[in-house]
Amino acid sequence: MFDKVLEEVEEQCRAERIPMLGPEKAKLLASCVEKAKPSVIVECGTAIGYSGLWMLRTLKNLGAGRLITVEINADSAQRARDNFEKAGMADLVDSRIGDAAEVLKTVQDPVDFLFLDNNKDGYFACFKAIESQLTNPATIVADNVGRADQMADYLEHVRSNYESETHWFESWRRRLSGNGGDNQGQRRRDGMEVTIYRS
Repeated sequence: MFDKVLEEVEEQCRAERIPMLGPEKAKLLASCVEKAKPSVIVECGTAIGYSGLWMLRTLKNLGAGRLITVEINADSAQRARDNFEKAGMADLVDSRIGDAAEVLKTVQDPVDFLFLDNNKDGYFACFKAIESQLTNPATIVADNVGRADQMADYLEHVRSNYESETHWFESWRRRLSGNGGDNQGQRRRDGMEVTIYRS
């Protein structure tokens, strides 16, 4: 059942052009979760639950841990909740609605894994909002670092202060040609930044 739900969510993201990690990046994210064995993951940017499902499956396999996920759009958050429910993972999820940088200030739990996939210029604000709750060490994964100009403050901070590594991916993006012709493919290089935070 889980695989079917994940497949459906991926199809919905593609059909509706909802941003998602895609399988390659999701596998890297899942491997980071597997390595960290976190008790609490905080995710900024739930969308309809694609990346959340990947992380939840890993937690389930590890036999411990839960996910606090934050989404600014209430409709998307509800769709994600429905998807977590269908996948049999709802008991592992605390879904919250609001601006991530504000919601993160209310998290009381020690957080040993942070996934940033919301508005790019908000990464540093989210990091600062949750920093006091980060364990020592904690793993931080940030998506879309190919657009480094939009998160320059965040990247400069983590690369200067912690062990931080960029993983690059070639993504294939469909775009409609302007003259009403067929879809054309466009290669785009994007990355994920994996940081080991130590206080």
